[in-house]
Amino acid sequence: MTPPVPAAASPSTSPAPLRVGLVGYGLAGSVFHAPLIAATGGMVLDTVVTSDEGRRAQARAAYPGVRLAAAPGELWVRADELDLVVVASPNRTHVPLASAALEAGLPVVVDKPVAGTAAEARALAALAQERGLLLSVFQNRRWDGDFLTLRSLLERGELGEVQRFESRFERWRPQLKGGWRESGAPEEIGGLLYDLGSHVVDQALVLFGPAVRVYAEVDTRRPGARTDDDTFLALTHAGGVRSHLYVSATAAQLGPRFRVLGSRAGYVKYGLDPQEAELRAGARPAAGELWGVEPQELWGRLGAGVSPASGDGGRPVPTLPGAYPAYYAAVAAALRDGTAPPVTAAEAADALDVLEAARRSAREGVAVDLR
Repeated sequence: MTPPVPAAASPSTSPAPLRVGLVGYGLAGSVFHAPLIAATGGMVLDTVVTSDEGRRAQARAAYPGVRLAAAPGELWVRADELDLVVVASPNRTHVPLASAALEAGLPVVVDKPVAGTAAEARALAALAQERGLLLSVFQNRRWDGDFLTLRSLLERGELGEVQRFESRFERWRPQLKGGWRESGAPEEIGGLLYDLGSHVVDQALVLFGPAVRVYAEVDTRRPGARTDDDTFLALTHAGGVRSHLYVSATAAQLGPRFRVLGSRAGYVKYGLDPQEAELRAGARPAAGELWGVEPQELWGRLGAGVSPASGDGGRPVPTLPGAYPAYYAAVAAALRDGTAPPVTAAEAADALDVLEAARRSAREGVAVDLR
């Protein structure tokens, strides 16, 4: 039996819900943050900041009673009315807006990448520590069902000693979509290395610990593209595992999401976690209802000396339900009880060390030592 949405996302009995101001109502704000905030027990979406009239109308329709603001500064002047600010605006604004929120005395969640450099991320972490405020980075892919399943397999020792971890976040988008993510301007912090790369690098570090060596190939393949759209990273972890990470918008044939090879067995998994597609389609997590459930035909397979493409491709491993609601449930617990945030700025800075090394590796054609 598939478990429902985690109980942590059920309505809270607290008489004073945590009031959240959300900066940005584009893809990140409207599809990910706003629905997950609204689904979290003990949290309420208080204010949405956007100057776009169409997006203001969408926010008002989706969340009747939500307050609207045209500029982030409107939140700072009434900081005493809020308990958390979520920064889901374009990447170039993450550091200045998070800094302003912390200076105003407000805890902050920042979408990934938290900053353009590891140094900026660590400076933000230092400011939050100085102010005694929560600072967390939204790395939702830690709660993908396939990632949770892989973690469980590793914790149970089902693969033995892992030797190689392959992770792919590939798409087939031969035509440019436009927008700041594809502009190529360095200040925008666009491109797939910092977008999807933030996810696959974070997952690799969570699973296998710090990287000591990075090699990367960063390419721009689509006609008219101004920033990377097909990138490969090879990490050597301190514990000896090698991670091969692929992010691409130009993959005409999609590879496995995960291929993990160990001394006892391997795990191969195709297909993306369904939660993003569900959120885009308007589905919303609700207490007591199933969420993030993957169809059986997409379950990964575990075995040795076999191929998942054949009838003897190993035994199917049921994919655990995805759990994006757990992120904001953990943020709420951290704010109320002082527990550790679900993702720290220090962890995000470690991932940015890898991304910066990857950019240098691709530029200079060398492997970069992080030791």
